[in-house]
Amino acid sequence: MRLLKRLRALGDALFFGCATDEFNAIKGKRAIYPYSHRVEMLKSCRYIDHVFPEVSWDQKQKDIVEKNIILFGMGSDWEGKFNELEEFCEVVYLPRTNDISTLDSIKMVQDRAFGAETSETSVHQTEISFC
Repeated sequence: MRLLKRLRALGDALFFGCATDEFNAIKGKRAIYPYSHRVEMLKSCRYIDHVFPEVSWDQKQKDIVEKNIILFGMGSDWEGKFNELEEFCEVVYLPRTNDISTLDSIKMVQDRAFGAETSETSVHQTEISFC
């Protein structure tokens, strides 16, 4: 949430590409919630102005041009991975929020739902994402 707030402060509107379930499968990820639920949650976030489906890695350039994006932002764990987009807009990598770990949150949810011994193996076998 804090990363979204910081990204939103950098411009007039925040566009958020939410990976579809099919795209997550291609990436080897499995989302906790189905795409439609994730979109609904993202649309309720006051820092996000527009949510659109992310269906492939190569759509980012097209989205930037079509949506007239002037700044593309990602968490610093993606540092350098999208520098080729600098041809079309400014690219920034913001540090993740200290003391907040998506992986730790996922493990906590799994521990509560399935027991500690189950979550340890499932988190490492399949990368899971919230969006």
